[in-house]
Amino acid sequence: MKVSFFVLNVLRPVRFLIVAFTCALLFLSSGLPAFAIDSYQSDPTEATTQLLEIQRKTDEVAKSAPPGLEEVQRESNKGLNEVQGDADINKQKRPENSQSATSVEENVKNFLEKVTGNK
Repeated sequence: MKVSFFVLNVLRPVRFLIVAFTCALLFLSSGLPAFAIDSYQSDPTEATTQLLEIQRKTDEVAKSAPPGLEEVQRESNKGLNEVQGDADINKQKRPENSQSATSVEENVKNFLEKVTGNK
């Protein structure tokens, strides 16, 4: 009985340190989202012009009769699709601008070669 009492008395400071560390971790982790406020903040009017134009075209199509095949193809050939046009076309990944990208298979192969030392 005396041994277990002695062990409990020895572990009391360790238990206090674990509780204090956990409380400090919770306190600091709850404050981290507040630091993100100083990061990039977009302008409220940014990209609204493109969205308004897309909305205008959508409203026109919704009010009119269904477009014919030729009209849909003509509009689709102007950009990404009929409604979006070429909005943000440079930000999107496609085969024309992704020639230098490595595939997942190549990444795994390179990683395994490094791990096994065959490279």
